[in-house]
Amino acid sequence: MDKRQKTIIGRLAKEYADARSALQYSNPFELLIATILSAQCTDKRVNVITARLFPRYGSPAAFADMPAAELEKLIRDCGLFHAKAKNIKAACRMLVDKFAGKVPGGMDDLVSLPGVGRKTANVVLSQAFGVPAIAVDTHVFRVSHRLGLAAGADAEKTERELQELLPRQSWSAAHHWLIWHGRLICRARNPLCGKCLLADLCRSEDKKEK
Repeated sequence: MDKRQKTIIGRLAKEYADARSALQYSNPFELLIATILSAQCTDKRVNVITARLFPRYGSPAAFADMPAAELEKLIRDCGLFHAKAKNIKAACRMLVDKFAGKVPGGMDDLVSLPGVGRKTANVVLSQAFGVPAIAVDTHVFRVSHRLGLAAGADAEKTERELQELLPRQSWSAAHHWLIWHGRLICRARNPLCGKCLLADLCRSEDKKEK
């Protein structure tokens, strides 16, 4: 990590010291479902959906046995509901049949579940099991590239670059720093460069165009 990158990380750590996931959940299973639902959907909307979903269906078995039409109806307002319902039911069936109804705590097992990629798996590992992990979503990808912390062409390469750059003990926290900076300041469109605490260190062409 060079001096500029170290300064960036230090400022983010201070600014977003209290950053946490906005998803509401009470156990690893609820986090898994909420994270699957969050694809191309805001955390605020997911929380509305899970608030009506989890009290009625609180276990993998309940989701696996639920009629697909019922699940689609309950998650319809989160987008991509057909695919999400199909994946959730299939993942829950696998949890019941292969993992005794428990969410596994390993990457290989998690990504074997339908609808679960590395991003979702890293969120679950980090937040539910306390395993250091960097989940690269659109915010993390965008902000890390704009700031010159990573240059990988895809999420997995970006994840590896950030892991190599950052101390392992800060991976999970850094994930939240980058997410919240992306949500609040370094937006995909019309980033608020004039309010950015990293404007003097940013190498983004988006900034230069401003």
